[in-house]
Amino acid sequence: MIVHPPPADSAVGTVAEMYEADLREDGFVSSVTQAMALNPEAHSAFEALIAAIVPSIGVRTYELVTLAAARGIPSPHCLLAHGRKALRADALDEDQLERVALDYESAGLEEADVAVMRFAEKISTDAASMTDDDSRVLREYGFTDRQIVDIALAAAARNYLSRALRALAVPVQEIPGLSPRLVRALLSPVPG
Repeated sequence: MIVHPPPADSAVGTVAEMYEADLREDGFVSSVTQAMALNPEAHSAFEALIAAIVPSIGVRTYELVTLAAARGIPSPHCLLAHGRKALRADALDEDQLERVALDYESAGLEEADVAVMRFAEKISTDAASMTDDDSRVLREYGFTDRQIVDIALAAAARNYLSRALRALAVPVQEIPGLSPRLVRALLSPVPG
């Protein structure tokens, strides 16, 4: 990583709180948190954005959107971290997560879930070609205006963070709680 985050042993204030939250939740301070610690106000704003998005679409849809957007980028950081988060939140079990990671189109998801993932992946791969028809598909599956906006915001937020991490060459860490099989599946869209 080209930037030099504050060391954990000398972190104070908001940075210390960020590091402590990682230690409590994960048992280690992630390289992503360390990079974001250089601008804790931006980190707080990102967390507030996510907190404003999730209530309308729910954790499961948020994680599916995040995985699809991360797949499209591709972002190893977010694929691994949100694979683990999907498991911890019971949004997906291990077998479902592996199938979704390898090919969500044939993973046995409900059609609405597949539509959400297509939409999110397209935001990451070809946002310039998106039209009302892309959103209309979500409406046909019963998503409200607010939910459509929040699905788009969730995918766009993933692009924001993932692309910043790539630009800063933030190292990808091993994520505890993921089997080697799941890691391989989650990283399958990432070029060797």
